[in-house]
Amino acid sequence: MKEQLTSIEERAKSELSGISDIKLLEDFRVRFLGKKGELTAILKQMGKLSAEERPVIGQLANKVRSDIEEALNARKEELKSKAEELRLKAERLDVTLPGKPMKIGRAHPLQVTLEQVEEVFLGMGFDIVEGPEVETDHYCFEALNMPKHHPARDTQDTFYINENVLLRTQTSSVQIRTMENRKPPIRIISPGRVYRSDAVDATHSPLFHQIEGLVIDKGITMADLKGTLELLMKRLYGEETQVRFRPHHFPYTEPSAEVDLMCFNCHGKGCSMCKQEGWVELLGSGMVHPKVLEECGIDPEVYSGFAFGIGLERITMGRYSINDMRLLYENDMRFLEQF
Repeated sequence: MKEQLTSIEERAKSELSGISDIKLLEDFRVRFLGKKGELTAILKQMGKLSAEERPVIGQLANKVRSDIEEALNARKEELKSKAEELRLKAERLDVTLPGKPMKIGRAHPLQVTLEQVEEVFLGMGFDIVEGPEVETDHYCFEALNMPKHHPARDTQDTFYINENVLLRTQTSSVQIRTMENRKPPIRIISPGRVYRSDAVDATHSPLFHQIEGLVIDKGITMADLKGTLELLMKRLYGEETQVRFRPHHFPYTEPSAEVDLMCFNCHGKGCSMCKQEGWVELLGSGMVHPKVLEECGIDPEVYSGFAFGIGLERITMGRYSINDMRLLYENDMRFLEQF
């Protein structure tokens, strides 16, 4: 039996040195040291030994088990160390290589223009106010002096959700909400998305951005409106910028005016961009209609005010000489990287 135990130890250590996969070590342990392993099978025969031989063989068997377990653990640690070394080599970074360049984003031209417009009005003491894009008919039309069946509604191609709920066609609804909840003096602009059922082309989109302005106070006149808009245009387009006011009609302002900007491309001489007119239509404006003030609980005998609405896309296209509105929405990096 001594020879058998010695043979098992020699074979175990010999096989162990040839195992290179840590997963195979468990099979080795079961085969030599498990309940049905070779060493256990030898120990089951100790009942046939004499009383004098049993302690000697038992001590030898324990030593053989201990030696095999020690060799097994040493081999396991060795294989783990090699595996870790291989993993580190595979994951090693060459710090001498140049890093990959990081592309740094930049503000969209619409956002740049909007922030500059907001800066101008904040400098004049205006507040920036926002409102819901899903509106009711009351705030989008009726409170703006456009009752049902008013012809001005037909020109706005509205997206209706039901008879009373719609996607706002203008941010003028924010003006109404503000006048209902604030007492004069009021000085606000309300930028945001608006929606109209327009076909997509170089100058139209079913979704675009509008900036509405509103001032309500005692003694406000058309001169205040003209001075405010001229200051805005000079800040955006330069001190040489010229604007003109043309009589117009809007249901919510009286008197009303369209505001044109001298063509920045030809400086009034006439070109294809301004359709040979020398001027580019820019925005609508006027003095707030007394009926609109009354509907919002403001006495038109005491207070007056002006309002205007300007398309963010239109002034952005003018500032950057962009001739197709769709370029602002397509997320084409070749276009955006120019700004």
